[in-house]
Amino acid sequence: MRERVLDLVFLLGVLFKGLDGLVEVAGGVLLLFTTPAALLSAANRVTAEELSEDPHDLIANLIVHGATHLHSGGVAFVAAYLLLHGVVKLAIVVALLVGSRRVYPWAMVALGAFLIFQLYELVTKPSVGVAVLTVFDAVIIWLTWREWRRNRELRTTWRGTVAWVFRRPAPTQE
Repeated sequence: MRERVLDLVFLLGVLFKGLDGLVEVAGGVLLLFTTPAALLSAANRVTAEELSEDPHDLIANLIVHGATHLHSGGVAFVAAYLLLHGVVKLAIVVALLVGSRRVYPWAMVALGAFLIFQLYELVTKPSVGVAVLTVFDAVIIWLTWREWRRNRELRTTWRGTVAWVFRRPAPTQE
């Protein structure tokens, strides 16, 4: 049972990484074609109603604060970071879905590099969001290592886990 739950967490983590990668690429592209003033205007529009109801709303205030402190170089850095991070995540997810076990070590190295950057961010500018993301990435790296050591491809884990979730007999190995 524990093994199946870990398999499910791994698959959901890979799915989340793929969706997160898509959002990061879209956000990076959007940032490439906008100005800091336009971002601040959009942040003010998006948060205006919430801040009128609750001037101390944490998320709305963080959005406005972040947009207020962006400058052209900052936007370019964030856009480049989001694009790089998103493309790498999407490449990892696609490669895992294609089914080559050789991708697992590369995925762990790439995620480990981002993890090191996040640890640096935690030391220099601590935040709950980065801390949660760092723990999540560490768990995904560990689960990826577990899959690699078990000598399984993602599609094998997928088939067995889907069968387990829906209580069907697991398909036989090909």
